Amino acid sequence: MGACFSGLLATPLNSGKNGKDFSGSSSKVASASSPPTPRTRTEGEILLASNVKIFCFNDLKTATRNFRPDSVLGEGGFGCVFKGWIDEHTFTAARPGTGMVIAVKRLNQEGLQGHKEWLAEINYLGQLYHPNLVKLIGYCLEDEHRLLVALGAARGLAFLHSAVAKVIYRDFKTSNILLDSNYDAKLSDFGLAKDGPTGSKSHVSTRVMGTYGYAAPEYLATGHLTAKSDVYSFGVVLLEMLCGRRAVDKNRPSGEHNLVDWARPYLTSKRKILRVMDSRLEDRYPLNIALKAAHLAILCLASEPKTRPTMEQVVAVLEQLQDSDETARAQDDLLRSSKNSNSSSSSGRKDQRRSADHGKPSNSPTPSASPLHSY
Repeated sequence: MGACFSGLLATPLNSGKNGKDFSGSSSKVASASSPPTPRTRTEGEILLASNVKIFCFNDLKTATRNFRPDSVLGEGGFGCVFKGWIDEHTFTAARPGTGMVIAVKRLNQEGLQGHKEWLAEINYLGQLYHPNLVKLIGYCLEDEHRLLVALGAARGLAFLHSAVAKVIYRDFKTSNILLDSNYDAKLSDFGLAKDGPTGSKSHVSTRVMGTYGYAAPEYLATGHLTAKSDVYSFGVVLLEMLCGRRAVDKNRPSGEHNLVDWARPYLTSKRKILRVMDSRLEDRYPLNIALKAAHLAILCLASEPKTRPTMEQVVAVLEQLQDSDETARAQDDLLRSSKNSNSSSSSGRKDQRRSADHGKPSNSPTPSASPLHSY
């Protein structure tokens, strides 16, 4: 999650330390304008603005040279601000020192500010234009990290269940999944882990422990623990990622306290699934991939343990979804680049015609400079 700005930042106002200047750049600003007619906005919604681009995380990563420490301009409650470069026409990552210099704010998950503050900044700066306000070029809010986290966690569980380890995790939940800087999932807290059944035994009998909302129903009822108990817990976590809700939330309306019970009826319909998908994803996830992920969650949450997939099978499905997602994004990027290229070519031809007609009276007003092209 992050935001991308253009404009000269002598010292960011929210910088707590390490304030730096953009070097070798000048700033052209557009005239002020007021936001369009306001409308009712639901909680968590981003107001669309024609001049605000939705960036891919990898584009911002490349533009800032992998968020290098020496690219840091400042740091505040939201996170660090990085210096980067993008092409001023296509807005794709450019070589350092070329194109348009930008500032990229990257969310620190443990910072003082979070999604709510980020959303406010995007909506205000995306709608307001003034020479004395920093210009918002675009933002990044990708769902692909959720898929990566799910895949990494699934691989961790698959290893524990393998013949090498033969371990049942027993307390798989979102708070036990740690992330490194590359969003690679790391399983933690093995305090409740148990050795899996040996010989001809089908399960391990143990005292019921774990976290309410994640534990498999047969384990709660009998104390019989199997690897499929972990699979059920994984299904709950996958559902949390899809819906953006906690497994158990007593603050929700009656009938929505338990995520599995509430969401299950909606997961089999392409039309109904939109009612439970996380609204913060802003409909930018490929619907077919969301449906397949929802179907996988249903399989993991099956009442009969034997019908649940193994974690190896879960990993295989998630890998296919990840590959499909990357392919879809690459195709979208290609289409956007093609459109931008055609737009630039058309603009060039118009410039040539204007040059040829220089000095002739014009029947139409001269368009104002685009506020996006600030350098």
